[in-house]
Amino acid sequence: MLYGYQGSMKTRPGHRDEVATILTSGADGLKAAGCHLYVVGLDATDDVTIWVTEAWDSKEAHDASLLLPETRAFIARAMPLLTGEFTSRETRIAGGLGV
Repeated sequence: MLYGYQGSMKTRPGHRDEVATILTSGADGLKAAGCHLYVVGLDATDDVTIWVTEAWDSKEAHDASLLLPETRAFIARAMPLLTGEFTSRETRIAGGLGV
């Protein structure tokens, strides 16, 4: 069963699109790290919230991806543009379209 991660983050006003670009620019290397699904969504009700949905081989693969130099570089670029408000949820993916 795949490991799932869903989370949201709030950006500083006027920076949501920039953060979304940073997050999606690093998506190419995730497949080799065990990622099956990586989706960055813009909240439809406000202009500061970003949602991220991921599906991974395992929690360990997800955690290891956060230590990759390229991932750490993307996080470092995005952090100054965020407010520090995050939510997250871990799931076990039973199936569905795209996974």
